[in-house]
Amino acid sequence: MTAADQRADGIILHPVGVVKSEIKNPVLGATENGIELKGKIKNIRQQHQQTQTLISELEIFNEFDGILEGIDEFSHIMVLYWPHLISEERRSLRKVHPMGRKELPEKGIFSTCSPARPNPVLVSTVRLLGREGNTLRVQGLEAVDGSPIIDIKPFVKMAHGADNPVVPEWMKKIHEELEGGNP
Repeated sequence: MTAADQRADGIILHPVGVVKSEIKNPVLGATENGIELKGKIKNIRQQHQQTQTLISELEIFNEFDGILEGIDEFSHIMVLYWPHLISEERRSLRKVHPMGRKELPEKGIFSTCSPARPNPVLVSTVRLLGREGNTLRVQGLEAVDGSPIIDIKPFVKMAHGADNPVVPEWMKKIHEELEGGNP
């Protein structure tokens, strides 16, 4: 069987809802040479830290009434969403400098958290603050306003956590800087 035979061409996803957020534009912008940061790392760090406390709403479409039953028993949920502002051109990228940082070596897109992916399905684990009908209030979601929601799952550490995960040094460096360490 060839790779083409194994493809599930024609996969169709239908959004179950939409993100309502104060974030109106993506953090990263595209250039001819890949992705570069809009602004300096200080601004990205500031935005990341603000996102940690940002409250967003997940509006689930009325046709899915009842689908949220029991979700409010969890403290955290995983939100799978589609970054609708990612262009087709950016979806064709195969390698990038992580976070647009030219001093870091290029990595394959699947080694990064870049939203520019062949199938830009993003996932975030966020704190669930409450539910009112078909609307969830969450904290810490870095999705742009209007992003279609593909799915929501409860976060269960036994199923979704990993004991002692290993990440490369370049990823540790990025996260230290985002959390307020040395730029």
